Order: sequence, then structure tokens, then C-alpha cells
Amino acid sequence: MTTHDRKLTVAVLGPGGIGGLLAGLLARDGHRVICLAGDETAAALRTTGIHVRSGPYGDFTAAVEADTELRTPVDACLVAVKHTALDAALDRVPPAALGDALLVPFLNGVEHPAALRARYGEEVVAPAVIRTESTRVAPGEIVHGSPLAEIDLSGDKVAKDRLDTLAAALDAAGPTTRVLPDEASALWSKMAFLAPLALLTTRYALPLGDVRTRHREELIALVEETAAVSRASGASVDPAQALARYDAFRPQTKSSMQRDAEAGHPLELDAIGGALLRAAERSGVPAPVATRLVAELRAAGH
Repeated sequence: MTTHDRKLTVAVLGPGGIGGLLAGLLARDGHRVICLAGDETAAALRTTGIHVRSGPYGDFTAAVEADTELRTPVDACLVAVKHTALDAALDRVPPAALGDALLVPFLNGVEHPAALRARYGEEVVAPAVIRTESTRVAPGEIVHGSPLAEIDLSGDKVAKDRLDTLAAALDAAGPTTRVLPDEASALWSKMAFLAPLALLTTRYALPLGDVRTRHREELIALVEETAAVSRASGASVDPAQALARYDAFRPQTKSSMQRDAEAGHPLELDAIGGALLRAAERSGVPAPVATRLVAELRAAGH
């Protein structure tokens, strides 16, 4: 059996927009998927499965298992909750139940791997980054509104063959997946794109199209600050390339932080903006625009 043929047992902690999409795709491809969620969501998933509506992957329903806690040995556990819910969610994955399975956090920010390694061990945490837009509209109902999904999988302390096996399963199921040799570069490359988008769209309550026209000077300055912090933290980031990516996005694009603010949900402000400022301070890189935006968002009660 080749790496590409092996069927895995995968737990998904947080079957929301991202977790639900990955759970549905993996289950459709023949892997055993166990979604970990609250009683109501778990009951719904056991009854109706996961229904995905996606441009690139089609409209389909996949059967999954569901539980409120990990009780079964797995090959990997994908963590797809937000930072604001992480501590409570991890109670569903006791370290003894995880064992030596891979723990794969799809989390924004750069500080979570150290905390997860302290809890689960050095050699099982494999941080991942996903580039796509996907929304849970009801338990088990996922709308994937992006024309693509790309995953970067990393893990400085994880055996390469384990990363390759999981990457092959994800790639065969749909998302273009690659293993990156440098964890810091993978996480900071995402942070360099996410932080300006999240901070500016949320601060001004505007979609990206309006931010990049009405607040362009601020966008450029923030992109340059974030790129400088990212380079000091181990990632190779080109500000001009980042700006070109913003300009190519649909003008109505909103960040997930902005959507949370609109819905009155807790924001990942500390995991994104706070982490950026802490890294800037550690590396001695000035970040006046980011400092001001984070302060203004905090002053607004976020």
C-alpha cells in the first residue's frame, strides 16, 4: 500500500467552516472521520452527516462519526477551532487519548504550537495553514465559497514520513497540500497576509475593496511593518507580493475577525494583533501602525 492509498482515522476538533470542509472531504475519500463537538452538533452529525456545497469540490454529503470527546485511537487530530475557544475545546482531546497521534492545529497566529507541545508532547504537533474561505451555516452544513483550498503542513519536530502520509491523504481528498520544511516560515507567511487584512477590515468595518482604496496608505504601511516582523521571525515575505494578493481578492472579501465583530463574537485580536506586537517587541522592529490599530480595537471593547 502506498502513502497515497492508505486510509487514515482522523479526528476533527471543531467541525465548523474549515473543520467541516476537511472532515467532509476526507470522509468522502474513504477515511474514517470522527468529529468532536458539543452534544447537539455531535447528534446532528451522527444523524445527517456533513453536507458540503463547494465550487471546486461539488455538492455532496459524507457520513462521519461524532463524539463529545476523543475515545478512539486516531492517526491525526485536526484542530479547527478559533483561539478564543481553544482551551475549552482541548478538553475534548485528553493527552492520554491522543497518544502519539499527530495534532494538527489550523489556527491563526504563531504562538499556539509551543502551548500545544507543552500539553501533548514535542513530536506530535504539526502546525498547518489553510488558505480558503469556508463557512458553517448550520451543524453539518458547510458552504465553501472559495475557488481553491491550499494547505501548508509543517512540524519541525515531527517525523517527515508522518507529515508526508497526512499530506498525501489531504491532497488526494481535495486541498492542494504540501509539506514545508520550516515551521516558522509557514506560520509567519500566513500571519503576514492575515494580520493587515484582519486588523484593517475590523477596525474600519469595511470589506477589503474599500480598505485597499480608502485606506491604502495605511494598508501599505501595515503590510511593510508586518513583513519586517515576519522576516525578523524567520519568514521570507515580500511586501509588494502581499499587496498584489490583496489587490487580486474580491472587493467584497471580509476577514473572519470582521465577521466575528459583526456577529458580536469574541475576536482573535490577541492571537493575531497581540502576537504580532509581541514579536515586534522581541525583534526590535518598530510597528507603530499595528500598535495603534490594536489599541483602537481594544478601546472599542474588542
